[in-house]
Amino acid sequence: MEPTPPVGEPTRRRVSVVLSAVATITVLYWVAWFVHRSLVASEHSAAYYQFENAFPLADGWLVLCLVGAALTLPARRPTALLWLLAGGGAGLYLFAMDTLYDIEHGIWGKGANGLIELGINIVTVGLSLAILRWTWRRREELLHPSEG
Repeated sequence: MEPTPPVGEPTRRRVSVVLSAVATITVLYWVAWFVHRSLVASEHSAAYYQFENAFPLADGWLVLCLVGAALTLPARRPTALLWLLAGGGAGLYLFAMDTLYDIEHGIWGKGANGLIELGINIVTVGLSLAILRWTWRRREELLHPSEG
């Protein structure tokens, strides 16, 4: 395995911006869900609404992890490692739950909103794996940040 470059300030800031953006988009999704559901709903059945209504707490945990990482990473706090790993794991869990429902109920094939749901699933798994890979490869530096 090739050595990973040190986690410099510009990289920490860039990763923090991405984490903050994902947290913000997640919050905006839930605002849209509760204010104007038809903007984000892939289906309009009672079962689908019940399924989606089970997600805000789990997504809230994901947002907390992302914000925790976004704040502690540029501050060079060792707890950034915890928040990054927890956030990446939470994202994979949410991806798995959402994707299984979507496959079982044919959501991806239900028009434009179904394609948006597929995109959300792809982005969720991609970002979650990227966060975990990036974090794991830099775990020693994140856990024991230098003062420079």
